Amino acid sequence: MFYFTESLPLMLMALALSMDAFSVSLGLGMQNLRLRKILFIGLLFGVFHMAFPIFGLVLGRYLSDEFGQVTLMISGLVLIFVGFHMFYSAFSVHKSKPLFHSSNLSIFLLAITVSIDSAPVGLSLGIAGVRTAIALLFFGSFTALFTWTGLLIGRKVKGFLNAYSELLGGSILLSFGLYILFFS
Repeated sequence: MFYFTESLPLMLMALALSMDAFSVSLGLGMQNLRLRKILFIGLLFGVFHMAFPIFGLVLGRYLSDEFGQVTLMISGLVLIFVGFHMFYSAFSVHKSKPLFHSSNLSIFLLAITVSIDSAPVGLSLGIAGVRTAIALLFFGSFTALFTWTGLLIGRKVKGFLNAYSELLGGSILLSFGLYILFFS
């Protein structure tokens, strides 16, 4: 049986991981995309937020079996690093870029770059022995939902939440990394 104490941290991690997709989709949504394209982008982002952690989970479980407790410390450090990186991204100065061309290939590449940071989180979860299917379902569904939300809000809002969503996601990952290091 899957208990609330197991699902709440996974849901919070899924929320944190989906914040970067939300940030990107806010900007992308300012291009007045058709609803069909919005549906496609959300599904694609969600699928990639499930695919990259699979790789990380498998690698994490292997490392956990081989190296034991040391890998638990590594998983906490990885989460702290990703959290700090999200803080850095929120405060870094972004240069003005040309408008993103929303072809299927460019959206596919964007989905990869937005989702690749979920691989180290999958690695950490694999080391901790988390239930794979539940974690992946949370990651994919939260990311798709937040991507759709961001795309739709992006039509109305012009960049207000961008840095704040990165800060929220970074603080959640940083908190879990510290929890793993000091309370596991």
